[in-house]
Amino acid sequence: MSSFAVSATLCVGGGLFPLWDSATIGTMKERLKQTLSRRKKLHITDTRRVSSAVLLPLYLKDGEYHLLFIQRTTRVRDHKGQISFPGGAYEEEDIAFRKTALRETEEEVGVAESDVEVLGELDDIRTIGSGYVISPFVGIIPWPYDIKVDQWETEEVIEVPLAALLDKDNVREDTDILEGEVVPTFFYHYQGKVIWGATARILRQFLGILADIGEECP
Repeated sequence: MSSFAVSATLCVGGGLFPLWDSATIGTMKERLKQTLSRRKKLHITDTRRVSSAVLLPLYLKDGEYHLLFIQRTTRVRDHKGQISFPGGAYEEEDIAFRKTALRETEEEVGVAESDVEVLGELDDIRTIGSGYVISPFVGIIPWPYDIKVDQWETEEVIEVPLAALLDKDNVREDTDILEGEVVPTFFYHYQGKVIWGATARILRQFLGILADIGEECP
């Protein structure tokens, strides 16, 4: 199947700059926050599925934006060995899905809730095969950070620059069946790792929003 490129530029001061260029560092965060606040989120309510939430931890390292992923251990019940965003199942004491995403992030990689600047939400998605509904949140975390991995759930932490994720040569598109419907699936390749499944579909949604925050100058 073919794949398409997501824009990797942002309009700043009448010119186009790469998203990871120094001219866009502050602007991108503000544009992303504004865009997420304006969009209408798709909520999925399905009592047959487990409600869950994840955080897309975005941070600056060496002058460019990165996303933080984790690779799950083979000890966890679901999604064994898969690469995902930090997150997990909703618990009653969480009250809100945002709390779920922040709590699970602190448990899995040691990033304190108070250190996350939540920029907004993405659309809910359903997993294929494991019976979850995932509510994704986008947040900025400080860097460098003293990451503390929960070794029961997390095999390793994986840092990926946005530039690599936006490179069309690193993504492959296919299709799968979800509750009788054909849905697109994606496979992002980076340094021998493959991001796929629900995580890749969340990632695709996020990269699409980045393309909308300033591809063309007015």
